[in-house]
Amino acid sequence: MTTGTICFGFLVLLILIIAPMAIKIVREYERLVIFRFGRCVGERGPGLVFLIPFVEVPVKVDLREQYLEIPRQTCITKDNAPIDVDFLVYWRVVNATDSVIQVRNFAGASQGIATTTLRAVIGDIQLDDVLARREEINRILRTKLDEVTERWGVKVTSVEIREILPPREVQEAMIRQLSAERTRRAMVTEADGKRESAIKVAEGEKQAAILKAEGQRQALILTAEGERQAAILKAEGFSLALQKIFEVAKTIDAKTMSLQYLEALKALGQSPATKFIFPMEFSSLIKPFVQFTGESMSSEEKAQGS
Repeated sequence: MTTGTICFGFLVLLILIIAPMAIKIVREYERLVIFRFGRCVGERGPGLVFLIPFVEVPVKVDLREQYLEIPRQTCITKDNAPIDVDFLVYWRVVNATDSVIQVRNFAGASQGIATTTLRAVIGDIQLDDVLARREEINRILRTKLDEVTERWGVKVTSVEIREILPPREVQEAMIRQLSAERTRRAMVTEADGKRESAIKVAEGEKQAAILKAEGQRQALILTAEGERQAAILKAEGFSLALQKIFEVAKTIDAKTMSLQYLEALKALGQSPATKFIFPMEFSSLIKPFVQFTGESMSSEEKAQGS
C-alpha cells in the first residue's frame, strides 16, 4: 500500500465526516438558527443549507403549531371554592431567533406562567361564573400568556380549558339544582300546555256559539220571512174570498138570506146544548121570513076558498 493510497483514503474519510456537518437539508416548516463562534448570525432555510464545519453551529427550530398540556391544577375561586382545572395551550414560533436566544426551555417556562396566570384568573371569578364563562376564561388566559411569550418569539394562538372539576359536595348540589330546575321547567311546560289547551277549547266553544247564534239568527230571519210571506198570501186569499163573497152577496135577495137563517136555526136545534143566545137583531133578521111565510099561507087559503 503506497503513501498516495493512504492519503486518498484519509481524504475520503475526512469528507465523509465533514460533509454531514457542512450540508444540511432544512424542511419547509423548519429553520436553522446559526451560531458562528458563539455569536448568532441569523437563520437559514428552508432547502439546502451549507455550513462551515466546526465554525458554525446550527439550532433547528420547528415552526409548526404545537400544544402544551398543562396538568390539572387546584385553584381557589373568589367565593373560596376549590376546583381542579386542566387545559391546553396552542402555540407556534413566529421568530426562530428569539425562541432560541430569549428562552432556554419554552415548555417549562410556559407551563409555569400558565399555572400562575390560571390561579390569578380563577381567583377573581365566582364558582358559578367559572362554570358558565369558560370561553371568557380561555380568552383571558390566551391574552395574558401571549403578552409574556411575545418577547420569546412565540405566539399563543389558543387556550382551551379541557375539564373543570368542582368538589364532590358542589357537584351533588349542582345535580340537585339541575334536577329541581328540570322539574320546574316540566311543570311550567305542562301548565303552559294546559293553558294553551284551555284557550283553544274556549276559542272553539266561542266560535261554535257564534256559529250557532248566527245559524239561529238566520233561521229566525228565514222563519219570519216565511211567516210574513204566508200572512201576505193568506191575507190576499182572504181578500179575494171576501171579494167573491161580496160579489155573490150582491145577487142574493132577502128570501135567500132568510133560508140561510133557517138553516142556521136548524143547525142550532140539532145541537145538544140547552141554552141558546140570540142577538137583539135576530127578530129583524127573521122578519122578512115571517112576512114571506104569512104571504104564502094567505095565498094558500085564498086558493082553497075559491
